[in-house]
Amino acid sequence: MLRRYIAYLKDNPEGYWFKAKLYGWGWVPVTWRGWLVVLIAIAIFAGGIYVGEVDDAPGAMVLGFVIMLTLISFFCYTKGEKPRWQWGFPKEKVGNNGKRE
Repeated sequence: MLRRYIAYLKDNPEGYWFKAKLYGWGWVPVTWRGWLVVLIAIAIFAGGIYVGEVDDAPGAMVLGFVIMLTLISFFCYTKGEKPRWQWGFPKEKVGNNGKRE
């Protein structure tokens, strides 16, 4: 199962930064650029938490969370696969000539 999942993630001829999750709706980072976006978003949220705790400003934590969600959503939509509901591995398509595509 793990080998098949890794093969699914590596099968990325379009060069997407994020691929559709296998179960449910959403994305998974598959390139270093996708992981970098996730790490930057987490750092922004952690910075908001830190500023909120130090300055006693709970709005900073909320702002950090909103910026994090906006950043990840923007890059997932622009650099990722089309979002869709998926439950398991995609079915292999069989063409008219009987060969798998």
